[in-house]
Amino acid sequence: MEIQWLRAFLAIAERGSVSEGAAQLHLTQPAASKRLATLEQQLGTTLFNRIGRRLQLTEAGQALLPRARHILNEISDTERELRALGSSVNGSLRIATSHHVGLHHLPPVLRAFSNRYPQVTLDIDFVDSEQAYEALMAAQYELAVVTLAQKEYPQLNAQVIWPDPCVVVAAPDHPLTEIADLALADLANYPAILPDLNTYTGRLIKREFDARGLKLSTKLATNFLETIKMMACVGLGWSVLPHTLVDNSLAILPVQKLQILRNLGVISHRGRTLSNAASALQQMLFDAAN
Repeated sequence: MEIQWLRAFLAIAERGSVSEGAAQLHLTQPAASKRLATLEQQLGTTLFNRIGRRLQLTEAGQALLPRARHILNEISDTERELRALGSSVNGSLRIATSHHVGLHHLPPVLRAFSNRYPQVTLDIDFVDSEQAYEALMAAQYELAVVTLAQKEYPQLNAQVIWPDPCVVVAAPDHPLTEIADLALADLANYPAILPDLNTYTGRLIKREFDARGLKLSTKLATNFLETIKMMACVGLGWSVLPHTLVDNSLAILPVQKLQILRNLGVISHRGRTLSNAASALQQMLFDAAN
């Protein structure tokens, strides 16, 4: 069994598509298909059910997936440890980031990193913060730059890079803007447009309502903050957004005794040796926090 076969299998399994898996590995689709077919022939079993355009793991494929990850992670860790004996910063670096962080906070750091280390190939996936945590624990990424969870994960290191205070907002002509001494109970009388309440940001908001025994009425839910901003601007409901996103298209609602602060930062796995490239990017993120 060759390592390149396992890499092709893992990429195809993670993407659910031969073409997308091939693109991740910078291969042609026929080359990726050939590697998968050779692995299936070597093992004497089918690893995927081909249903329409998507692939689903067979029972054998599901059994192989964690073992393939473990084997490839062991190889990657060995390569990193040996490469770390030198001082060169090169190779491929795969990271995850959320849409908000990736659009509004990360670009200056990535620009400086790419200028300083042009030999590093960056592979960036945009995912929800909650998914990034799960993927990092499964060793799919070296680093993730996302909204940090409220609880600690023993397997992961988390470092705050950007404190991100949030404010309650609405369209300038929303009825809530006319209420003096605005309280959280007043918000409960109007529909809200918020991130999914299972996201880290959504939980922060829901916790405030639950603590006061108030029902939170959500009219629409989306995890894209730019979309939430647009919907609030046109009067579809009040919302909670990072202060950095607020402009004159929105009115800030000064709700009494309400402070919502989330933290954006970088996470890594405690049990994984970072490559020189990942260590360099992590250090540049730490520097951005100071």
